[in-house]
Amino acid sequence: MAKILIVDDHAVVRKGIKQILSEENEVSVLGEASNSDELMKLLYENDWDIIILDITLPGKNGLDLLIEIKKRKPDTKVLILTMHPEEEIAIRALKTGASGFLNKDSVPAELTNAIKKIISGGKYISSSLGEKLALLLDRDSATIPHETLSGREFEILCLISSGNTLTDIAQKLSISIKTVSTYRTRILEKMNMKSNVELTHYAIKHKLVVSM
Repeated sequence: MAKILIVDDHAVVRKGIKQILSEENEVSVLGEASNSDELMKLLYENDWDIIILDITLPGKNGLDLLIEIKKRKPDTKVLILTMHPEEEIAIRALKTGASGFLNKDSVPAELTNAIKKIISGGKYISSSLGEKLALLLDRDSATIPHETLSGREFEILCLISSGNTLTDIAQKLSISIKTVSTYRTRILEKMNMKSNVELTHYAIKHKLVVSM
């Protein structure tokens, strides 16, 4: 029976995932974490078969945590489940070592299908995402400004361009407004831009805007 750890900062989401997976005989949800610290603690308490990981978490960003997981427990499979824009987050996640990617809008059956495919040794992406990813993977990432951003910087870019204020972002990520401001400055410097308006126009063009 596959041992699963759910990592999401919303209790209702964790409960919903557990409810969906409780109907599957092949899996058992044995752990829950609501932030990066809890995840890193639980990582060593069991040999998890699959970690279902959200991107936006208090503490470390989910993409940065994915790197940590693969470094410390390389055999552990990770399924990214998020509300962020599909194409760009998915390509980052898969390049970093994720075994699958699902948007939280996906129907319950798709989650169980993803778990089954990952358990069997495959990778899972939705059929609607496959063609888009094929096109994105063919691009030269060195020419794409946002590819130079860290996981947390990329996340904050998405949040800024989606209309969130620095205060909103600080509350969502459980970090200080000063820290958010520092990230914003780095993002502008790396992308050679001067304002949130430029960032937003860029994000719209590259489909990075997400409702949160």
